[in-house]
Amino acid sequence: MITPDTALTILGIESSCDDTAAAVIRHAPPARPEILSNVVLGQCELHAAFGGVVPELAARAHAEKLDLAVEAALAQAGLPLHALDAIAFTAGPGLIGGVLSGVMLAKGLAAATGLPLIGVNHLAGHALTPRLTDDVAFPYLMLLVSGGHCQFLIARGADDFTRLGGTIDDAPGEAFDKTAKLLGLSQPGGPAVQAEAQTGDADRFPLPRPLLDRPDCNLSFSGLKTAVLRCRDQLVAEHGGLRARDRADLCAAFQRAVAELLSAKSRRAIDAYLALDPPAPVFAVAGGVAANAELRASLQALAQEKGLRFLAPPLSLCTDNGAMIAFAGAELLRAGHRDDMRLAARPRWPLDSTAAPMLGSGKKGAKA
Repeated sequence: MITPDTALTILGIESSCDDTAAAVIRHAPPARPEILSNVVLGQCELHAAFGGVVPELAARAHAEKLDLAVEAALAQAGLPLHALDAIAFTAGPGLIGGVLSGVMLAKGLAAATGLPLIGVNHLAGHALTPRLTDDVAFPYLMLLVSGGHCQFLIARGADDFTRLGGTIDDAPGEAFDKTAKLLGLSQPGGPAVQAEAQTGDADRFPLPRPLLDRPDCNLSFSGLKTAVLRCRDQLVAEHGGLRARDRADLCAAFQRAVAELLSAKSRRAIDAYLALDPPAPVFAVAGGVAANAELRASLQALAQEKGLRFLAPPLSLCTDNGAMIAFAGAELLRAGHRDDMRLAARPRWPLDSTAAPMLGSGKKGAKA
């Protein structure tokens, strides 16, 4: 019988987008979780020529590399398969081809070994990362900000999240990627835009801050991306091309706009969270865009102003990884969750199923 104090060694498999990842964690409460291995096989070169992730190429790459990632993770951890207590894997949301690849590998391993299966919501993996890295107590406020998602969540338990708001169109990481493509920069767009912005003038172009006039926690990045396109086209028309100084200034202005948007909406989310009177208030940020230095600095200053502890995971745990899936699996297993071979891959899987869809809904359910 698994209790809250049971020591667990879990394999985590992640394949929701363009990172093929596997990791092994060991958690023996009250000790901190230990990451025994964390293997990430990226696909940046595979998608670079297309200016973004191509789902079919990503799915094929996952199918080719997942077993290699798992083999490497077990080798680094120095453990055989039979030494594990369970197999955790991303069951959604994400690009369905990649998710399906991970689901089928996990099922195959479970069929061969008899190990328990734990299907993990990819968003929960990010949202629970502060507990993996800093043993944060519930409830805490989480800003999940990545290439495909942007949400403010109050984390109350391993499978208990309340969404306060999020993006109603593009995710910020998607906006970074599209802005980089518009300006002729490399992919992924986040690091490329940040590097270019270091020498730019963020005040030169008055880019919009959408939805700041609305008193909620929802965000929009689509119009900001369009404003960059219009500025670029005007500069090209005036100068016959995009000069290096123009590109740097546009990147700096775009990055500043994203940081200010997220900071302003975070202020509202913090107020809603503090109204619950949490005993040890924490504001955490996770996801790939959390690696942006200007965004981190802005959010950290806000948390300090409001009297909250600010947490951002190490950069290696900001982007997609298997360690967060393994840890989420351990949390869920202790809470009594266990899946079987009937579990299906899910392209859509909101963390807060009681909240109204922000991005619409269809036959496969709410997008977010």
